[in-house]
Amino acid sequence: MTDRIPSDPPAPGRDRQGEILLEAKGISKQFGDILANDDVSLTMRAGEIHALLGENGAGKSTLVKILYGALEPNAGSLHWQGREVSIETPAEARRLGIGMVFQHFSLFEALTVAENIALAMTRTMPMRDLSARIREVSRDYGLTLDPGAVVADLPVGIRQRIEIVRCLLQEPRLIIMDEPTSVLTPQEADQLFLTLQRLTSEGCAILYISHRLEEVQRICHHATVMRHGKVVAECDPAEETAGSLARLMVGTAVHDLKRGVPSREGPARLQLCGLSAGAEGPFSVPLEGIDLTVHGGEVVAIAGIAGNGQGELFDLVSGERRAERADSVQIDGKPVGRTGITARRRSGAAFVPEERLGHGAVPGLKLSENIVLTRHATGDELTRGGFVDGLRAGQMEQRIKTNYDVRMSHDDPEARSLSGGNLQKFVIGRELDRRPGVLVVNQPTWGVDAGAAALIRQELIDLSRQGAAVLVISQDLDEIFELADRVAVISRGRLSRPEPAHGMTRERIGLLMGGVGEGTGGATHAA
Repeated sequence: MTDRIPSDPPAPGRDRQGEILLEAKGISKQFGDILANDDVSLTMRAGEIHALLGENGAGKSTLVKILYGALEPNAGSLHWQGREVSIETPAEARRLGIGMVFQHFSLFEALTVAENIALAMTRTMPMRDLSARIREVSRDYGLTLDPGAVVADLPVGIRQRIEIVRCLLQEPRLIIMDEPTSVLTPQEADQLFLTLQRLTSEGCAILYISHRLEEVQRICHHATVMRHGKVVAECDPAEETAGSLARLMVGTAVHDLKRGVPSREGPARLQLCGLSAGAEGPFSVPLEGIDLTVHGGEVVAIAGIAGNGQGELFDLVSGERRAERADSVQIDGKPVGRTGITARRRSGAAFVPEERLGHGAVPGLKLSENIVLTRHATGDELTRGGFVDGLRAGQMEQRIKTNYDVRMSHDDPEARSLSGGNLQKFVIGRELDRRPGVLVVNQPTWGVDAGAAALIRQELIDLSRQGAAVLVISQDLDEIFELADRVAVISRGRLSRPEPAHGMTRERIGLLMGGVGEGTGGATHAA
């Protein structure tokens, strides 16, 4: 049994704890030949955190889009506070009192925090008053925001706060949260859990979608488990184990990773030598004298709290931003710091960014077209004489779909039509399919289920054992300890010396995250 966060007594006047707010009865939704929801029923009560669990493609996203008015069911009914309702649009859902925090951010990067929130408000108010309200609500719920900050300059953890505060300002009675901690540090997640505790004590209901089963056990009062579009189980998460919840989701036990033996004699395939870069904006982090060598045959992981330079480091290593010196980034001994991302791909490297929709994949393009975007110049013969070989791109799409279990309603859909976890499997599968000599991946299992996470992590380990150098940037310490042969920590733009993972502890990583301890800065290190 897992200890839950203790619940405070209901706030004064909140005497409707346990009241049924929303009932979904016999919901079915079909897309072509795919029955995404098959006679699904769900009950949400005031003051309850209710987990909705299932593999990627189990039908969770379809169900919550129906609850939020973004999709219409083919069969079944919805009841709000005992009255049958037709929720035809998200605006109608919000009028009833249903809010949603999406997994993929819906923010305009060129606008400020306040401007983004203003666009979603049903009633207008002067920007000065709205900014004051944002400060008040974000402070009260422990999600502090600067209303004047430009979204483009903010790390993903702060962007998640914007989505949550924007929802809270609409004063919902039911909040649907889709993978809310996938981009948060452990400390930020703990703060979010306190926020959820306060909301439920005030009579709000939370429908909580997450693949992090330990946190489901910790904070959720009830769980509904879906598989292949159907509800297959309901339970009290605190009475289960992470393993038993995973088995309910997947239908079988999730296999342990096979690590094999890392190579101690592999060549230096990725080298960062005194890599430094100034801040590009007021909220960007400068990098200072980063030294790192990743050998063929090993996985090196970089841990750190969001906003400490992970994005800036990825941009410099991938070539999205060019370094000041060519030799500060080397791939197989070749200086590439002044070249772009296409030249680095030609050198045998592959890159998976943190944000899959919009950065890793173009939402409105088909999967085969997204393959062409990253592999047109990598020797895959996808372009000839200026023309795209659509047949070959389609064959690659089918191979990636099969090998990485990417579930979709029909062949070669647009990227935005996939669930978050399935899009992540596609984006990583597209790069792994190349068998690159160097792979750099930022947040490899963000928002994927236990089975898919195990598949992705095993593929990263297998790639390294075949002689590739794999660099993983992750905020998930469980993932880091599962994957890494060596671990470094980034803090305020400086990187610690990598240390063998078996000798690292969570406490030591936590100290290094705070910039405390030996080894931070541009120090060299042994292989």
